Amino acid sequence: MNAWSARARVGWGSSLLRILLAVVALLLSQSVLSQDADRDPHSHADLQKFRVRHIDLDLNVDFSKEVLTGSATLQVERIDAAARELVLDTRDLIVRKVELLRGEKPIEVSFKLGERDEVLGAPLAIAMPAACKCAPTEAVRITYETSPKASGLQWLKPEQTAGKRLPFLYSQSEPHHARTWIPLQDTPEVRQTYTARIHTPASMRAVMSAINHPEQPHNGDYSFEMKQAIPSYLIALAVGDLEYRSLGPRTGVYADPTVLAAAAREFVDNESMLKSCEKIFGPYRWGRYDILILPPSFMWGGMENPRVSFITPTVIAGDRSLVSLIAHELAHSWSGNLVTNARWRDYWLNEGFTTHLERRIMEVVYGKPREAMEDVLGMQALQRDLDRFDAQGDRGLEQLAAQLDGRDPDDGTSMVPYEKGHQLLRFIESRIGRARMDVFLHDYFDHFAFQSITTETFRDYLRAQLLTGPSQPFTMQEVDEWLYAPGLPKSAVLPQSDAFAKVDAERQKWLQGPTRAQDLVTKTWSVHEWVYFIDTLPRTLAREQMTELDEAFHFTQSHNAVIAHSWLLLVVRTQYTPAYARLEEHLTSIGRRKLTKDLYEELAKTPEGLARARAIYVRARPLYQVVLRGQIDALLSGRAAN
Repeated sequence: MNAWSARARVGWGSSLLRILLAVVALLLSQSVLSQDADRDPHSHADLQKFRVRHIDLDLNVDFSKEVLTGSATLQVERIDAAARELVLDTRDLIVRKVELLRGEKPIEVSFKLGERDEVLGAPLAIAMPAACKCAPTEAVRITYETSPKASGLQWLKPEQTAGKRLPFLYSQSEPHHARTWIPLQDTPEVRQTYTARIHTPASMRAVMSAINHPEQPHNGDYSFEMKQAIPSYLIALAVGDLEYRSLGPRTGVYADPTVLAAAAREFVDNESMLKSCEKIFGPYRWGRYDILILPPSFMWGGMENPRVSFITPTVIAGDRSLVSLIAHELAHSWSGNLVTNARWRDYWLNEGFTTHLERRIMEVVYGKPREAMEDVLGMQALQRDLDRFDAQGDRGLEQLAAQLDGRDPDDGTSMVPYEKGHQLLRFIESRIGRARMDVFLHDYFDHFAFQSITTETFRDYLRAQLLTGPSQPFTMQEVDEWLYAPGLPKSAVLPQSDAFAKVDAERQKWLQGPTRAQDLVTKTWSVHEWVYFIDTLPRTLAREQMTELDEAFHFTQSHNAVIAHSWLLLVVRTQYTPAYARLEEHLTSIGRRKLTKDLYEELAKTPEGLARARAIYVRARPLYQVVLRGQIDALLSGRAAN
């Protein structure tokens, strides 16, 4: 029995104790919500006074200074007629002027930037006149400039891009980084439409999470419109050497000219994925689904910006073995973009639902065996994070309704909201059946379309939809254990894969001998089987064993970034020096956190490894996104940043 399987079965205490703790956690959670139900702890905005309904952006992209300059005009609804102060979120913005656009001539109004918080930034308090009966909203224009160090913007030199011809800019606003490039109410509870006019160097193309016009010539003046109301973290911008290729009636890809053809081949199934989603989850409500391939520095696998998902190039493997990431970002068009978590404590409502939908898409498009393998790998990744939080004494991050008050919302990014959230939905499906689950999901997306909701809203809806009849397929106590207790409940339906049983058998044949690595039956293995094989090898392999594996399977030379990552973790753990050059190449050419950060963590466990990590990081740091830099700076005690 695998360790994670045993742990899941044993649990972390008796059933009665778990249920009692879950009930106590629920009562405490509801008490906190009732005390401050209208304030997002990660935003300065007071939504009981004003709400932003629409944003008009007019921004100039300055690559020489690495800043955006221009204005944001906010259409603001006054919720409280007596309110006289509009508070927005900012971080490191230089605010030049604030004007009220009422009547023919703009009226300049006073404003004040409050004390800066390292995580939340500084509140921008704008003095507002008495309400005007002439219109239900007020237009407020803020003229400003971003900082070159804005955490929501990544500026790249030409040599840091795939084509090495032109510089590149992209934004990453999730979870709370939109405030570093737009003054707004930076909370997922607020949804707004937006338009934008972006001024770039004439040779470059701008793309946004809005209606794009691929046929538009590169002229340095681009206009965009997002007609559906979205949360601030989904406002996105990219500017660079980009070309477009259609993949189907509603799908296409933007990429550097040097990778466009490879990207188009890799993601040729996007249109069929979109159709599969619609059959199960209801109509796609965003018009087009395009993707944009970012430079290698992108910190995430993908970002679900509506209409144009931003995607890491590390999933271009040449064999479509990593396209589950596209299924994930596409699924966000329903879970996350259409129905959104209202607070970052409720992040699982975005990612757990999306992981569940992703697995359904993969099953439809590529078959049940592949879906089962990805489910097992996902469970293993979840168990690693649960073990890590246990060791840190940070069990509040093991809950689906995470304990994030007073913390950076980036701390909530782990496998818990993704895989534990998915496992909750698997548990519900196991009790009600797939047909009824599909109806539930379809109705859920319809009912909450274009809304932001909390865990408690989901909980109430679940009870009303599935627990009103005479038969009770599950109890709310069981659900509350998933939502408000740490660890993995006993009710979890653990995934299984026959393919991995076969991998286990081959691995044992080699470890126990006398079978040689080159004689193992691996010809039909997928990337998932290879990753599973490497990840389950002992950390105490001898140098001769590592050499035998490398000579048989050429892991050190692998061009699949995911396989290379698993192998390099083993390289560090076993101190397999022949692959050290490949380790340095990997860390200095890829900025995806999932494929880099744990390598630094593993290196830092020994004095020799820490020295190696610092030496590599000096070269790698300029490539990484601002947020990842901060995390690795802290990991390496900040000395590598000097």
